[in-house]
Amino acid sequence: MEKRVLLAVILSFVVLYAFQALLPQPKPEPPGRPANAQTPNAPPPGKPTPAAASPSTATPSSTAPETAQPTAPATLVADTAEREIAVENQSVQAVFTTRGGALTSWRLKKYQGANREPLELIPHSVPASTPRPFTLQVPDSGASATLASALFKPSADRVQVTSGSASLTFDYQDASGLSARKVFVFSDQSPYVIDFSATVTQGGKPVVPTVLWGAGIGTGIVASKRAYSPPPQPVFYRDGSVTRVKTNKVAESAVQEGIFGFAGVDDHYFLAAALPAGQPMHVEYRTLDVPIPGAAEANAAAHFIDWSVRYNDAAPHARFFFGPKDFDVLAAVDRDLTRSIDFGMFAWLVVPLLRALKWVNGYVGNYGWSIIILTILINIAMFPLRHKSVVSMRKMQEIQPEVKAIQDRYTNLKMTDPAKQKMNTELMSLYRERGVNPASGCVPMLLTFPVLLAFYSMLSVAIELRGAPFIAWIHDLSVQDPLYITPVIMGITQLVQTKMTPTTGDPMQQRMMLFMPLVMMAWLIFMPSGLVLYWTTSNLWTIGQQALTNKLIGPPKVRIVRPPAERRMKAAGGGRTDQADKERK
Repeated sequence: MEKRVLLAVILSFVVLYAFQALLPQPKPEPPGRPANAQTPNAPPPGKPTPAAASPSTATPSSTAPETAQPTAPATLVADTAEREIAVENQSVQAVFTTRGGALTSWRLKKYQGANREPLELIPHSVPASTPRPFTLQVPDSGASATLASALFKPSADRVQVTSGSASLTFDYQDASGLSARKVFVFSDQSPYVIDFSATVTQGGKPVVPTVLWGAGIGTGIVASKRAYSPPPQPVFYRDGSVTRVKTNKVAESAVQEGIFGFAGVDDHYFLAAALPAGQPMHVEYRTLDVPIPGAAEANAAAHFIDWSVRYNDAAPHARFFFGPKDFDVLAAVDRDLTRSIDFGMFAWLVVPLLRALKWVNGYVGNYGWSIIILTILINIAMFPLRHKSVVSMRKMQEIQPEVKAIQDRYTNLKMTDPAKQKMNTELMSLYRERGVNPASGCVPMLLTFPVLLAFYSMLSVAIELRGAPFIAWIHDLSVQDPLYITPVIMGITQLVQTKMTPTTGDPMQQRMMLFMPLVMMAWLIFMPSGLVLYWTTSNLWTIGQQALTNKLIGPPKVRIVRPPAERRMKAAGGGRTDQADKERK
């Protein structure tokens, strides 16, 4: 039983490593191939072609007679020139443009980009034809083109959100009967939330618009294919469960309808989502692959998800979240929004661990040392379980010669032979006589596995570790160790721990245990350095605990099993055997 459990654990780690490190990641298809992808020169769905958008610039056919081009209707309410409107609060620097009344920049002050400046979440490497966030689309393609290119009149030149809330309004109206108003409300209590409403009237009748978001989110480039760092992907919460759509499955899930808790696009650490608050909503997703100029890899492309939402009514006070997947930030906006963080099957345990880590960091001020301290606290709590496991394994080690002697007597019997059952009877009798439970050595260790896996999930996705330095060469606990020092230390400590752990006399099992540190080191070498730091600290603690336990229980008692002939002589009353037993003792 012990060998089977050990073999299952080792094979699980091997399969996990093979999946993450050896299997190639699916490459994005070249732009233009998938049916749902947009080419750089093509307008987004629902947006007219350049010719339709600007009839006056179309080139007439050489055989068709030249006709007068229609003129654009006179504007009644509009801005005189395109300009930018800055909006700033305690956490965000945003920029809107009067061209379409859309959002062009959303920079997070508390998070740094590659150039050490506030992180920009809106992609700027996408084609110019890609709509910007909060662009409006209506069934009439001509009106959609007008709304996308019109110069909306803003209510302010700049908005500074210091306390309470502030609003920014964009208005447009022309002589054709087309009018639109966009109202953005910002609050200092929810700096990453935009309260948005839009009304469109055409010919005196209200029209329900679709809110185009365009490409989201970030750069569209995956930093590492080996670590957990998914590309932007559709995500939505509906009917009590979260759905994350893989890149190659977007076409199959392009249209979603219903009542959502939230719906949008996320990547590893950030989220752009609509929060309909019980309103039925229609969501559409499309892939957008943009070639990377000068990339070393052929057909390299940045991957984005182009998405849009439409409400049954004219988007009254629709909220949009555009910010970090920080548990406390998300929970303050909407409790269901925390489900956008992929904590895995042990989410019920990850959340308390994350809160504990943030609590420790509140006193320490360094997430590296906070991980070490929390790891020590967790190991102190698990000390009794590990101590009991080591004691049980020591007892199993002491009776191993007797176990092997019993197994050797039945080696030549087949598993289907009824006499084989006698072996199990003798083994159980031996366990009862020696006071040993075969499962007591592995069950306490299995109880610690949920904590280990929960800690792994937490450190893999916690945005708190993004850009968090530790010491010397480790400048970011969310990425791999650049010098591979901590994985090597982890492998050494794992080997020492394995050497100190009591094992049975099975040579095959011992070789498998010695192979385990190499597997672990290869698996963790590309993992976030914060995770490797946790594992190394746990190994060092286990080594110290193992040394203490060995001192408390003393050296193993060696039991010598007499040969069968000698046992038969003793059973027949052979006095020499009794004397030999005394001398041996």
